[in-house]
Amino acid sequence: MISRAIKRHRLPLWLSSLPQVDWLLLILVVGLMSLGGLMIRSTELHETSVDWWQHWLFGGIGVIIAVFLARFRYETFLQWHWVTYTITNLSLIAVIIIGVAANGAQSWIEIGGFNIQPSEFAKVGLIITLAALLHQKEATTISVLLRVLGITAVPWVLIMLQPDLGTGLVFGAITLGMLYWANMPAGWLVLLISPIISAILFNIFFPGWIVWAIIMGVIGWFTLPLRFVSTIGAMAVNFAAGKLSGILWGLLKSYQKDRLTLFLEPEKNPLGGGYQLIQSRIAIGSGELWGRGLFEGTQTQLNFIPEQHTDFIFSAVGEEFGFVGGMLVLIAFWLICFRLVMIACQAKENFGSLLAIGMLSMVAFQVVVNICMTVGLAPITGIPLPWLSYGRSALLTNFIALGLVESVANYRPKKRF
Repeated sequence: MISRAIKRHRLPLWLSSLPQVDWLLLILVVGLMSLGGLMIRSTELHETSVDWWQHWLFGGIGVIIAVFLARFRYETFLQWHWVTYTITNLSLIAVIIIGVAANGAQSWIEIGGFNIQPSEFAKVGLIITLAALLHQKEATTISVLLRVLGITAVPWVLIMLQPDLGTGLVFGAITLGMLYWANMPAGWLVLLISPIISAILFNIFFPGWIVWAIIMGVIGWFTLPLRFVSTIGAMAVNFAAGKLSGILWGLLKSYQKDRLTLFLEPEKNPLGGGYQLIQSRIAIGSGELWGRGLFEGTQTQLNFIPEQHTDFIFSAVGEEFGFVGGMLVLIAFWLICFRLVMIACQAKENFGSLLAIGMLSMVAFQVVVNICMTVGLAPITGIPLPWLSYGRSALLTNFIALGLVESVANYRPKKRF
């Protein structure tokens, strides 16, 4: 015991205050961030851009923030979650009033020469707020479910007014993931996402839409109170979602429709909406097994892929490091998600567990959608790849979330040997 105390005393103060931090999780994240800077440099090798070293600079700042938060007791946020929620919504309102527009969206506020994107930080604000609410009461009653959905709806509407579809989808993933972890019945989860499926089926397979709506009515009968009313309501919502999607689809402009459907057949418009996806698939395919080598990718070096350093950074990984490099990145993300689940299971109470699951939902959803988007399995939605894509606000947001989860790990019940 004395020798152990002496060894611990010899450790640096910042290290001795992190006895149970998940070092593997931190190392994996720092490794991905470092690779991201390298890939950004590769996409800008023949340009004078400084995005690559800014990525590393803000990544370094993010690591410092994460370590600081890991030492900070995360339970404090439980007492201040309404303050966090208020600041989140006020920042989103400020964007609508004084925000800077870029790429068709008004999502940034200029502060000191830097563009800050409050919608990114709002993800952490939502996670903290929902974790506090579901810590008090599990999502096993309709009243709790409606309260959570109402709390989520306010920042979600403000984000959609910018408009920022990608972040809006991430909000939905965070909410559903945390509700599921808070013991919401699986049938309710299906009912929550059922209108989206109805909208899709209405436009691609009409008979399937009718069958789906009937199935949702059956689920409503067995899982909701007031069975008759719930069954009729579940079916009505799904029928309405399908009909409404048809009307809204007719109101969309041609380029908006292309953005949603061209991923299925980008060759229809190879020089327009399908260009970026075609070039991305060529880049990933040309990498073959081992890749062309760092700074040797033709699609990457000749700038065939617009905005490759942001949403399409995975195509640079695929081209220069091949199938093996891409798989290593996916394995790293899988390990990150696995560690987040382990921390959630070992947390000392529900609040910490829900914080970890909130981050898991945020990261996993973004990884799946971004990579599917890059290889042509999902529409282009503007969702970045965590820690790899360039974006200062997104990078800092992910490190703040990491710091909160590392705090959960640091203050979990001590292991006994």
